[in-house]
Amino acid sequence: MGARMKVSIFGAGYVGLSFAACLAEAGHEVLCADADAARIEGLQQGQMPLHEPGLEALVAAGLAASTLRFTAGARVASLYGEVLFIVVNTPADAEGDVDLRHVMAVARSIGRHRDRDALVVCKSTAPVGTAEQVEAVLQDELSQRGKALRIAVAVNPEFLREGSAVRDCRQPDRVVLGAADPEAIDLLTRLYQPFVRDPKQLLVMDRRSAELTKYAANAMLATRISFMNEMARVAEHAGADIEMVRRGIGSDRRIGPDVLQAGAGYGGSCLAKDVRALRHAADREGCPLRILTAVEAANHEQKGRLFDLMTHHFEGNIANKTIALWGLAFKPDTDDMRDAPSLVLLERLWAAGARVRVHDPATMPNARAIVGERGDVQWCETPEEALQGADVLALVTEWPVFRRPDFARIANTLKAPAIFDGRNIYDAAEVEAAGIAYYGIGRGRSSVLR
Repeated sequence: MGARMKVSIFGAGYVGLSFAACLAEAGHEVLCADADAARIEGLQQGQMPLHEPGLEALVAAGLAASTLRFTAGARVASLYGEVLFIVVNTPADAEGDVDLRHVMAVARSIGRHRDRDALVVCKSTAPVGTAEQVEAVLQDELSQRGKALRIAVAVNPEFLREGSAVRDCRQPDRVVLGAADPEAIDLLTRLYQPFVRDPKQLLVMDRRSAELTKYAANAMLATRISFMNEMARVAEHAGADIEMVRRGIGSDRRIGPDVLQAGAGYGGSCLAKDVRALRHAADREGCPLRILTAVEAANHEQKGRLFDLMTHHFEGNIANKTIALWGLAFKPDTDDMRDAPSLVLLERLWAAGARVRVHDPATMPNARAIVGERGDVQWCETPEEALQGADVLALVTEWPVFRRPDFARIANTLKAPAIFDGRNIYDAAEVEAAGIAYYGIGRGRSSVLR
């Protein structure tokens, strides 16, 4: 590997923490800062604030080797690294307006405390032009202090997926560098050397293009998901199986097989937020994104699909029914409940007078904090416990523990055996052979709605 570098990372969320731990594993000296003092105190003791496979061991190894340290002090982090990454949260409101207060607070801190030249890298997902705003804030703070430091600003968008952030960091598809400064490009190239096996993976471009690349990538992923969910509707009415269709079109090299699964809709911290933000920015520039408007509408409707199938199954009489729910997180291998389809399903079931028995391997504490304590939900320690006393089963998140259940046992446990497969992970014929009605997404089985 190249020379060891000192790196400051502002933000200890799943991206910042994963990135910090992977850099430390590669031999860099990393100081990770976060404004949440309780989170930092826990991390200093090896306590994880989130569920991310492989990350706890990596953090522990970094702490033991003293290549990874944590601080709640913005000043300390501002003075430490030769490269300083901004990886803080950039929430967007319902209209898509992105809140950059955390980003600018970090920029102000660096400008206020830095005492030598540095490279500041914007890794947070932020609208086009944010790097220029960061640059202006830095220069303003330096000017107020009468400092003439050379602080370059680059853009390095993150492409880490929750549930596989460590793997994605270690083995990236690509590393996008938005910079014109040769020294900045050289520094980041050397920093990423342990992770980039093929020079073609390193894509150097201007900052605005790098910022837009992140939004465009998530918009494309969201579009593929909503497109397949729309095709699933067509498949149901046509008597086709969307899984067969997926294999057919995924074999086309121009399309590819990835992110073509029909399901209960997308959620999480990225896709919905970034699609809203991109639409909002484009509207502001006078170039409305009609395709993304349809993508959002399709996803909103899709999140109610499982409830619609249940209503169909019970002929409109879902009140007082008990639904076993497997999975709450927006995707497996994470405890993130942001924009999760399960929340829409829960609210609709409760509004209709149904009760739920739920199990998720990692997400129940977060879910309980969101929905509160109520009499129409039971939090179950195992998938089997969730089935007890339930009329039917709904699979919402495709955790590995749910993939190979005992269908005969499910048939004997449920009062009115039916499975609502929100991720199409089960073989419909196998489920039906066990005496269970099967409702998938676009499978052309019990789920046909007229």
